[in-house]
Amino acid sequence: MKKHIIGVLTAITLSTSTVAADYPSKDIQGIIQWGAGGSTDTVMRSISPHAEKELGADIILTNKTGGVGAIAMKYVNGKKADGYTLLMGAENPQMYKVLGLSDIDYNDMIAINVLARGTPIFVARNDAPYNNMQEFLDYAKANPGEVKIGSTGKGGLTSIVMAMLESQVKDLKYTSIPYNGDGPALTALQGDAIDVMPAVLGATIEHVKAGRMKAIGLVDVEANKLLPGVAPITETLPNMESYLPWGPFFGVFVKKDTPKDAVEKLQNAFHKAAFNPDFISLMEKRGFTILNIAGEEAEYFLSGYRSTSSWLVHEAGFAKHSPADFNIPKP
Repeated sequence: MKKHIIGVLTAITLSTSTVAADYPSKDIQGIIQWGAGGSTDTVMRSISPHAEKELGADIILTNKTGGVGAIAMKYVNGKKADGYTLLMGAENPQMYKVLGLSDIDYNDMIAINVLARGTPIFVARNDAPYNNMQEFLDYAKANPGEVKIGSTGKGGLTSIVMAMLESQVKDLKYTSIPYNGDGPALTALQGDAIDVMPAVLGATIEHVKAGRMKAIGLVDVEANKLLPGVAPITETLPNMESYLPWGPFFGVFVKKDTPKDAVEKLQNAFHKAAFNPDFISLMEKRGFTILNIAGEEAEYFLSGYRSTSSWLVHEAGFAKHSPADFNIPKP
C-alpha cells in the first residue's frame, strides 16, 4: 500500500514538473482591472505583444471592471495557480484591506513585474472658469457643491488625490460622479458631464495636446516637460509636499503558489519586454516612469506604497479598518 501511495505521489510530482517545464503550452489570460482606454489598459496593451514574443504564446486580454478593481483580483485568485491567468492592475489593491474591499492585496500575490508609475494631474473641461489650481479652489469654495468631479471609487487614484487635497483645503464641497475607470471618466469630461478629473498624466496627455481638455495642475513637486506652463500643486499648497512624489503604478501579478518555473518565465518575459524601444517610447510620451522591477525590489516598493496609501485613506476618514489591524506600519 505504501509503495502504491509513493508511486502516486511521484507520478503527481513528475506530472506537475512536466507541466511547469512545458509552460506556456496554451494561451495565457490577461485580466485588466480597469476599462478600455484608461491608463492601466494602455500600459498592458502596450507591453503584452512584446511579452508574447518572449513567451511564445498569446496573451488574451480582457477588461474586467468593478469594485475598484477588486472584481478582477478575486477572479484571478479564484483560478488555478498555474500561471495561465494574469492580473494586470494598478495601485488600488494596496488599499483593499483597509477599505474592506478584499482580504488580499498585492503583498499576497507574486509580482511578475511592476512596470511603471505615473504622475497624477488635474484636468478640466475646456470652458471651465478656472485655469490653475488656485482659481479652481477659489471657484469651488465660492460655489459649494457645484463642481462635478469624476471618481473611480474609494481607493482609486481620484480618492487618494482628493484625500490629499482635502487634508490641505478645509470645507471643500463638490459633487463626486463615479465611473469604472479613468477612460470613461475622461470621455465624460469631454462631453461636459463632469467638470474636473484627477487622473494620471499618461491617460490625459494626448487629450490635452489635442485640445480636448485643459490641465490645471500637476500633483507633483516640480513641473513636467510634457506640460510646460502647468504648475505643480505645491506652488498652491506647499504642505502637499509631505505626500509627494506619489502616483499610480501598473503591474502584472499571479496567484501565490504558481509554479516557480512559470513565475520565472513570466518575469523574464516581461522584464525583457519592458526594454522594447516601442514600449519605452510610448511610456516616455505618456509621462510614465518605467520601473521594471520584480522579486524583493518589487516587494519593497509594494509594501511602501501600501503603507503610505493605507494610512492616508484611514486618516482621510473613509477606511473601514485601521492599517494597524493588518500590521501595516506607518510610513
